[in-house]
Amino acid sequence: MSFLLRPRNLYVALTYLLLSCVPYVAPLFGQPLSHPGQVAGIELLAWLGVWGVFKRPAYFHWLLLPAFLALPVELYLFAFYGQGISTHHLGIIAETSPAEAMEFLGSKVWLLAGVFLGVLAWFVTSWIAAWRTRDLDWADVSRPVVLGVLAIAAVVFAYGLKYGVAPPPLTRAAPGSATVRLVKTPAPDSVEPASEETAAPRPSSIPRAASLPPLAHWMKLPFDLDAFAHSWPFGLAARGVDFYKERVYLADLNRRSARFRFDAHLAEPNDDPQVIVMVIGESSRYDRWSLNGYERDTNPLLSKEDNLVVLRDVITSVSATRLSVPVIISRKPATQSLKDGFSEKSFLTAFKEAGYKTFWLSNQISFGKFDTPVSVFAKEADVVDFLNLGGFTDNSNYDEILFGPLKHAVADPAPKKLIVLHTLGSHWNYSHRYPKQFDKWLPSLYGIDKPVYTDIRIKDKLNNSYDSSILYTDWFLDHVIGTLKEADKPAAMLYVADHGQTLYDNNCRLAFHGHNTQYEFHVPAFAWYSDSYAERFPDKVTQLRRHRKAKLATENMFHTLLDLGDVRYPDERLDWSFVNTAFKQHKRYVDSYGWTDYDNATIKGDCHEVIAKGKPLPRD
Repeated sequence: MSFLLRPRNLYVALTYLLLSCVPYVAPLFGQPLSHPGQVAGIELLAWLGVWGVFKRPAYFHWLLLPAFLALPVELYLFAFYGQGISTHHLGIIAETSPAEAMEFLGSKVWLLAGVFLGVLAWFVTSWIAAWRTRDLDWADVSRPVVLGVLAIAAVVFAYGLKYGVAPPPLTRAAPGSATVRLVKTPAPDSVEPASEETAAPRPSSIPRAASLPPLAHWMKLPFDLDAFAHSWPFGLAARGVDFYKERVYLADLNRRSARFRFDAHLAEPNDDPQVIVMVIGESSRYDRWSLNGYERDTNPLLSKEDNLVVLRDVITSVSATRLSVPVIISRKPATQSLKDGFSEKSFLTAFKEAGYKTFWLSNQISFGKFDTPVSVFAKEADVVDFLNLGGFTDNSNYDEILFGPLKHAVADPAPKKLIVLHTLGSHWNYSHRYPKQFDKWLPSLYGIDKPVYTDIRIKDKLNNSYDSSILYTDWFLDHVIGTLKEADKPAAMLYVADHGQTLYDNNCRLAFHGHNTQYEFHVPAFAWYSDSYAERFPDKVTQLRRHRKAKLATENMFHTLLDLGDVRYPDERLDWSFVNTAFKQHKRYVDSYGWTDYDNATIKGDCHEVIAKGKPLPRD
């Protein structure tokens, strides 16, 4: 093995060793590594397989380019989010415009560019070293032998995936006799009844009758696809395949939902005018609203509204827009929020079926190469208008860009209208979310070119700009209410934020979102109604005020909005509507190291992490 000490050979070997060690950096960032021995074994088998097939490192080195490019991203995610690249992260990358990415990174974009250039240089120089040496060629008789063994193992593994693995036999000692072996054999063609869950099963998960017996338990190999996906560098291929399946699955759900119906109707058929508005906020924190007790007067206008009911205790299940918004606008359960797609349509379709004209007016990103989970639902509306064509750059629109389309929607001749406003709210960069006249608390980030939110030295400026963005949101929402007042029609409005923000609170060194903190799960929400709406639906207003302090979740919004519109459908859940006499509180789960019961959790440390008192439910 002395040939490995030659410079070229050593460089190539160390390169591949470093790539293989990526999973083992998790403990350096305080994250556990499950089954490290299993991961190492999988990596060894993968290296043997690819080396055996291609014979020379120079021939398969180009297959490693994605791993080299993904390495900085993997380390970044471990450092700031405690996890590696997942299907969810690939989805965010696919749906993020270059302008948004550059704004998010700020001046660090040059550092990132330098890192990627360094990684590319590492990739090219290691390939040159692999090309110029023949010492690492695998040309002896062991190569076909190893390939043969790996091929047999692959066949056995594939067989187990397709036909399953038989459980080990159970043993029980019969009184006065020898040991009796009991083997539990599944009944042929036994298939569990269809689930009552509303999410459609993925095509690959639909049970199929096995034509061959399951793999014997003693033949089961000591690894699985999940462990392979966590290995490096070849495990990235499994994550990429999973991402592709998610996209196919999402497209399939979109096709399936085309046939979905709520069979919704008005509780009392009529053509009386009515306007229902749903405002989806962005990155807004409950405790930064003076309506909720914040010492700074961030809600000077909303606090003067007589018919505004503040909802004190609303939580969101997950702190990411693309995952949280579907839970707000559809019947998607919180514990399914990490899964892309949903087989049902949103409340837009239910309102349409009941005779409402529907509008989706958004200051978020328009459709990209891939339909985002939110865009799939937005397409259901009669009128879809994405107004922020510039992305999230300095020249992006303020939320007031929605005022014109809102007035047109309210003035539309259709008697009944549902209008959804999807705002930018307090999306980073906070100082880009409001004009100069709202830059109230100083010093701020206003006018600073590409500030980096990960720099804790800008904590005060960051927080001041964040509060100013809430002040602008107050003005925006008050203007929306004013527009509804001017229309002089029965109108009701719900506002809820998709998630909050962590802002270097106390001695916490976290900012932005995607963490497990109370600051991100507890979101601001309120309802407003016109005087004429209160006259028409006095019982709904009474129940709204009665339940203003109830423990609510974004899951309640779908059911409540339909109830506000007096829309009914066969399998409705009025016990989840907080404007109904049938309302009952339900368990509220948040994504914190698994599905944690928010109301049976401990708030820990300066970051206010939400930690389950018992064992969280596993993520599916």
